[in-house]
Amino acid sequence: MGGLQRFEQRLEQAISGVFARTFRSAVQPVEIAAALQRELDNKAQVLSRQRRLVPNSFVVELSEGDLERLGPYDSALENELGEQLTEHAELQSYVFPGPIRIVFEPAGDLGTGRFRVRSQAEAAVTGHARRSSTQRTRAVLEVNGTQHPLVAPGLVVGRGSEADIRINDPGVSRRHAEFLVTSPSPSGTTPDGPVQVEVHDMGSTNGIRVDGQKVARAHLRDGSRVQIGHTSLTLRLLQEA
Repeated sequence: MGGLQRFEQRLEQAISGVFARTFRSAVQPVEIAAALQRELDNKAQVLSRQRRLVPNSFVVELSEGDLERLGPYDSALENELGEQLTEHAELQSYVFPGPIRIVFEPAGDLGTGRFRVRSQAEAAVTGHARRSSTQRTRAVLEVNGTQHPLVAPGLVVGRGSEADIRINDPGVSRRHAEFLVTSPSPSGTTPDGPVQVEVHDMGSTNGIRVDGQKVARAHLRDGSRVQIGHTSLTLRLLQEA
């Protein structure tokens, strides 16, 4: 029995066949499962001879009607789709950079029975940056939807446990990049003039890119995007009252 057939059987058992009857003329779960598997196959990036990185964050866009029908069963479907992707990844030696996330969203240009999938590799991020109680955050790094405060003297980003922001991305070195922060005053609380942020490559394997350009070090501005491995970090300079 193929993986998609097992998926259909598990889903039917999980929701007693109600979903299949509800969606008889609309999007079928097995079609979504097949499309998600194709996303893994089409976007797999080689890490080594036996390991390939694949997306772990998925958005499934559906028509308003299909999304409404899906509403009561989206949690069960998400769980079963995640399990199906995990099985497929194990068979193909795929590596997820973080937990699998699947969300369903409406799309006004799609009719009943039609859908599309967007995906990206989204590494799990853990932050434990040290912060002095006398400092106010005047800049943050946005990483995969979360914000991490940047205060003087700065912080280290990497895959190792010693990094201040730890990113579970196989393309990131243990100590990959350092973000250095300088303020107009030693305390970092003087409102005159913006905080200054600079990024340095710490001898990483894959290097860093700032706004698409490979660099060893660079001064950053509000909105600068720093790419390390397969993960993008965006600098945001905050406006203070």
